[in-house]
Amino acid sequence: MPSSVIWITGASSGIGEACALKYSKKGYRVILSSRNEKELQRVKSKCLSPQDIAILPLDLSDADSLPDKVKEAIQIFGKIDIMLHNGGISQRSLIQETELSVDRKLMEVNFFGTVCLTKALLPHFIQNRSGHFAVVTSLVGKFGTPYRSAYSASKHALHGFFDTLRAEQFKDNIVVSMICPGFIKTNVSINALTSDGSPLNQMDDAQEKGMSPEECADQIFKAISHKKEEVYIGGKEIYGVYLKRFFPGIFSKFLRKAKVR
Repeated sequence: MPSSVIWITGASSGIGEACALKYSKKGYRVILSSRNEKELQRVKSKCLSPQDIAILPLDLSDADSLPDKVKEAIQIFGKIDIMLHNGGISQRSLIQETELSVDRKLMEVNFFGTVCLTKALLPHFIQNRSGHFAVVTSLVGKFGTPYRSAYSASKHALHGFFDTLRAEQFKDNIVVSMICPGFIKTNVSINALTSDGSPLNQMDDAQEKGMSPEECADQIFKAISHKKEEVYIGGKEIYGVYLKRFFPGIFSKFLRKAKVR
């Protein structure tokens, strides 16, 4: 029986790279996507069975190109079983200083790019009566923190969209897993957009001390394998989800004093 196929966006570094290596090790056929083809080639060379790894460069901000990318992805191995939406960009800037173009870019990449791929792939899943959307959002998809306004908004939006998709397509045996990492030691803060759209170019202290991408990938693999609807991954920061839910006033006071960059 042919092995299952997973398509991973944001696969050129960090969580995406770690997930590519994990799924390759587990015998999956893997499609790697991001803007950086050179880095995708590097990731492919590290995978256990490079012959079962395909590279499909794409740009999430170029929505018009994405439906054709989905067609190409399906043709590579003849099917897709799991879509791991991991591509995106973060933010480190205050609302009052951030240009609207930066807010729009964050929504275009993180939300609309992901939605566009999903809508284009959905008919394939419906036809197969099987499919799994796994969406890497963030703990700030559950609550907002300073310096991440539009980033947090884009992640909140993903939760609303995919919670609805889960309900609408349950009849077609389509699974949705929302994956909410906290501080993971990746380049996400280095590449984060500042108020004028330029990258931060430095590692957050919390990010530097965060969970390894490999451990995060292990937990993502388990969550997808068990068809978890939602999972929180990280250290003590995951308790923010519960503090916000049950003690919102205390959480607000904590957030005003918390060091978040």
